[in-house]
Amino acid sequence: MNEQSQMNKKAWEYRAYEFWHMRDGTPQEKARKIMKDPLASLKKHQPYFSQIVGEKIANLCGSNGRKAVPLALLGAEVTVFDISEENERYALELARAANAHIQYVVTDIYEIDLGRYGGYFDTLYLEGGILHYFADLDKLMAILYGLLRQDGRMILSDFHQLRKCLVSDGEVNYFDSELKYGDVAFKAYFDEQEQADFPNVLDRSHTLSDIINAVIASGFLLKRFDEHPGWHGEKIPWEFTILAYK
Repeated sequence: MNEQSQMNKKAWEYRAYEFWHMRDGTPQEKARKIMKDPLASLKKHQPYFSQIVGEKIANLCGSNGRKAVPLALLGAEVTVFDISEENERYALELARAANAHIQYVVTDIYEIDLGRYGGYFDTLYLEGGILHYFADLDKLMAILYGLLRQDGRMILSDFHQLRKCLVSDGEVNYFDSELKYGDVAFKAYFDEQEQADFPNVLDRSHTLSDIINAVIASGFLLKRFDEHPGWHGEKIPWEFTILAYK
């Protein structure tokens, strides 16, 4: 495991289980919400998952299972790959509470066993702001390509790279690709006096061309690129979704 992965694993295993309780409620409470309408839990990606009975889906960096569990309830065979045991703990409790079955593999994505999982999955689903945890996009995309069966699809959604530039009035350098120390995503949910104890993450920003070119260079056929506005009506590019096929 490289230095970046080691740091990010340490950060995401520090009080993440507490954070999911703070944000999403207990696994039992979250399960009740998901079970009311599993498809709705997939939000803007619902059209991709309306008919998935029997599909083998890999939810990479699937964190606390909030997407894996509804996918399983919709009839898919779901495997989560994630670096955090704290995330696994919540996700498996969530799955049990929802009477859903998911497989959860705690691993560095760079170290997924392609001897076991190569060519296995019909669909890869990555969402929620994860690409900055991977300094080497070409290596990441090569692994993703290897996980898919022929004609399988990848649905990759992430924060739009222009968002920080726009909200900072251009103070953020869009082309800055240096590895930087930063706060883990959930640090702000805790009391200020506790925040000093939180480990840092180590991440790298990527331009849109970095991302799209890595997808293409790995062999994927890029089919769609969609941009999404802000969660609260902000009229700026907030997220994007890539649909690509092997």
